[in-house]
Amino acid sequence: MLIDGHNRVVDYLRVSVTERCNFRCQYCMPEKPFSWVLKENLLSYEDLFKFIKVSIDEGIKKVRITGGEPLLREDLDSFIKMIYDYKSDIDLALTTNAYLLPKVAQKLKDAGLKRINVSLDTLRPDVAAKIAQKDVLAKVLEGIKKADEVGLKIKVNCVPIKGINDDGIIEVLEFCKERGYVVRFIEFMENHYAKDSAKGLDSKEIKDIISKKYNFKMVPRDTSSPAQYYELEDGYQFGIIEPHKDDFCASCNRIRLTAEGFLIPCLYFEDAMSIKDAVQNDEIDKAVDILKEVLRTKPEKNKWSEEDGTETSTRAFYETGG
Repeated sequence: MLIDGHNRVVDYLRVSVTERCNFRCQYCMPEKPFSWVLKENLLSYEDLFKFIKVSIDEGIKKVRITGGEPLLREDLDSFIKMIYDYKSDIDLALTTNAYLLPKVAQKLKDAGLKRINVSLDTLRPDVAAKIAQKDVLAKVLEGIKKADEVGLKIKVNCVPIKGINDDGIIEVLEFCKERGYVVRFIEFMENHYAKDSAKGLDSKEIKDIISKKYNFKMVPRDTSSPAQYYELEDGYQFGIIEPHKDDFCASCNRIRLTAEGFLIPCLYFEDAMSIKDAVQNDEIDKAVDILKEVLRTKPEKNKWSEEDGTETSTRAFYETGG
């Protein structure tokens, strides 16, 4: 079992396989040029797997593949199969924008993938194009449909931004409700790479919009989830992720590994330690020592919850998968 310095059980590893993305979303990387880490600087699937395998042995129960956009890295299904073949009952998930999903959903499912989280900020093509800075919605919806058809469980993530997609919150909720997908609305996490004008809605503002059409009640919190869930009168549940509240951190059970081999204890902070040399040299005991040191120094909480609400992370989320 992995325990951090604040006595939290850590059993969730998020693994970024690339920092590349085919979108330029306003709340993530709108000005990022198409220049990337050289391929030879990335850990191979085999080296990533060495660390994942030992992490599972130490107590990791859930592995999520992220990016950037993970589907941009070739042969992702082979990497997923490595993990599945090692431990078939691992909770194996993927975060994606779904744009490339139509062609690979079946391969990913066959490899052992169980669940996906899809970013869907709007159901309006013009708004989607404004957010992602390209025409994406039709392909995203096609990807979601294909994932559903092949039997992948689906969660939808939506980041409401004032003056852009905040008037479409109920549309996204109803889209997911009709199809049986869980939707989670995520408070915008202020970061240096976002568009300066991007301003998110907080939990109260999101709930106020939904309450204009639906009655709902709070569901007792599952401490393993970053989301607070609410239940409509017909039993459908939606979630809100609130990084600006301390309880977002109090139940944090995750660490993150970048494609270059940096092990990150907290999404907010830049702090990280590299396991690259250790895994490439097959020094697995050293990699475990680094893992335990990262857990020991894992911060108690981020700074988005500071009282003045002006804290901004320097973290590049496209390198860590959010």
